[in-house]
Amino acid sequence: MNKLPTIRRIYSVFFFVLFLVLLFATDFRHLKGYETALFLEISPLTFFATLLSSFTVYKGIILSLFVIIPTIFLGRFFCSWVCPMGILNQWVSHIFNKRKNIDHNKINSYRSFFAFKYYLLTFLIVLAAFGSLQSGLFDPISFLTRSFTISLFPAINHSAFTMYLKQPIFSGGIIVTLIFIAVMFSNRFLTRLWCRVLCPLGALLGVISAFSPMRIRRDTKKCTDCRKCLKYCQGACDPHAALRQSECHLCMTCIEECPEGALHYGLKKQHSSEHLPLDVSRRRIIETTIATAVLFPMMRSAVNARTLDTASVIRPPGSIPEGDFLRRCIKCVECMRVCPTNVLQPALFEAGLEGLWSPVLINKIGYCEHNCVLCGHICPTGAIMPLTVEKKIKTKIGTAFYNRGRCLPWAMNIECIVCEEVCPTSPKAIWFQNTELIMRDGSIKTLKRPFIDTKHCIGCGICQNKCPVHDSPAVYVTSIGEHRSRTNQMVLKGN
Repeated sequence: MNKLPTIRRIYSVFFFVLFLVLLFATDFRHLKGYETALFLEISPLTFFATLLSSFTVYKGIILSLFVIIPTIFLGRFFCSWVCPMGILNQWVSHIFNKRKNIDHNKINSYRSFFAFKYYLLTFLIVLAAFGSLQSGLFDPISFLTRSFTISLFPAINHSAFTMYLKQPIFSGGIIVTLIFIAVMFSNRFLTRLWCRVLCPLGALLGVISAFSPMRIRRDTKKCTDCRKCLKYCQGACDPHAALRQSECHLCMTCIEECPEGALHYGLKKQHSSEHLPLDVSRRRIIETTIATAVLFPMMRSAVNARTLDTASVIRPPGSIPEGDFLRRCIKCVECMRVCPTNVLQPALFEAGLEGLWSPVLINKIGYCEHNCVLCGHICPTGAIMPLTVEKKIKTKIGTAFYNRGRCLPWAMNIECIVCEEVCPTSPKAIWFQNTELIMRDGSIKTLKRPFIDTKHCIGCGICQNKCPVHDSPAVYVTSIGEHRSRTNQMVLKGN
């Protein structure tokens, strides 16, 4: 009896559990030395895309070689043995496949539109070559990390059994949730639809594994064309005929299902059948490249954070300049998961189309904790550089301003010192000026009216978050004055 399918199942459970453990480990924010971004760093798609977009190989991205090199020789093993997204899709598909009256031969046969993922890969690679990193939108590791962080974990925290846990909330979370549910539910109609049709990482691994010597082989002398190998074929690679090597996930179920022992994994033998080449149209590849080249300047010409220095786009401390930031951020939202105050939120379109799901600070939800440096240490690509606490508390990410028409001491002559009390800088960026006022009834009242010292304000946003004027705080933070930008600065002229 072939043991490979059993071994593969053990490995898949191990790596999926490991993915969950590492994702949960980011909640234990003081555990240092744990490689919680391991799965994000081993993605070859992240490696190639960030290399093209930023011309840098950062941090642990070199770990992707531990996937690339074995794939060259062993085939596309990552998709069913290691990839948590592939493993999850496989399990969900298995549940749906238990329905009656399913034509497994039809569902698991190769179809021409499965080649779409190769054109999507081309689109993402060309964009990266032009300096726009969008691979994180479709990279399965980033996709699953983002979905679990923004959708699944908050739902678990909200359950009746875990109400004692901190409840994170995320801007645009319903959109991420609906996309995740749609991808999972699509397995009801087509087994592992994401893996077969949409996954650019799978497409990249398919290209890398196209000439691997180790692969599923069919002995033409033993095969009776019973097609039982198609029953649970996860890659729709047609193992009963001329197998499509680039589509094979090496799930090994075809070997397990074959009653004649005609299938095996290994080197070519005397009666081994031929394998079909990569099913990609060169014309479609050229058309995709041209279409991307036309789309890119249109996307860049749209109004976005880089053209306007949008005030609401406040990046985490340690973020590199906006252009470089967008060339490195893979929208994995790991920084949001590790943020202790929930201030880091996924951007929608305030940072432009290129900034979709990238991290921004929304001070109505939280604030940047003064002594926290976690986001820079968890970032797998260097979009947020790691800082020491000493450097972080001096890093300016924006500047606070007062809306005096809403500030209680300024607009209503009501005493309030909340913003000054919570200001964490030393010396405090908020100071008071004692003012004597003549009230309506003629009495005299002395009030402390607050001012911002922009030299000391770092834009942490705690004053905005704690302001007692809840609907629209009287103090607000914009990105102006941030240390990472030479242009997004205030020009102060002396008398």
